[in-house]
Amino acid sequence: MRLFYAVFLPEEVRAALVEAQTKVRPFRGWKPVPPHQLHLTLLFLGERPEEELPDYLALGHRLARLEAPFRARLRGTGYFPNEGTPRVWFAKAEAEGFLRLAEGLRAGVEELLGEEAVRIPGWDKPFKPHITLARRKAPAPRVPPVLFGLEWPVEGFALVRSELKPKGPVYTVLEKFSLRGEHGRKQAQGPGERPEGD
Repeated sequence: MRLFYAVFLPEEVRAALVEAQTKVRPFRGWKPVPPHQLHLTLLFLGERPEEELPDYLALGHRLARLEAPFRARLRGTGYFPNEGTPRVWFAKAEAEGFLRLAEGLRAGVEELLGEEAVRIPGWDKPFKPHITLARRKAPAPRVPPVLFGLEWPVEGFALVRSELKPKGPVYTVLEKFSLRGEHGRKQAQGPGERPEGD
């Protein structure tokens, strides 16, 4: 199973990104990401055995209990790589919450897989929160930057299966995890108090 953890976007953010994609649509070398697939990847797991799936689901639920909802910002667009011929055109996202989720997932996967985690493609790359808007499939020009200045609430994330098909990947959301931030409630309690629900 080809798996990744991701944050999907509310309609108003998706609409702004789809509007931005009109910049590259005239150029056949750019292939825009379909609107329903626009997302921010927190951690890519690559191909994993199906028997490991319960562990990744449990990790998602465990982290969601600890992390509270947060607000994210959408700034402007950029390219990977920044110099030379670009392969990806993306929108930059900002929020400390993205970093906490990504680090929590990474630590959990390292605990599950041990040294095998380093074999996951891209494991050694630093986390840069972004939303891929288009991929370059043939010669095509860079387009001018697009600025957004949008904010939105992030209230959860998902574990997603990606199946590679001739016409492009097909995503299936296997499970959604709602952010609850229970560690904040526990820290706020006095000595000897029991958290609700325990």
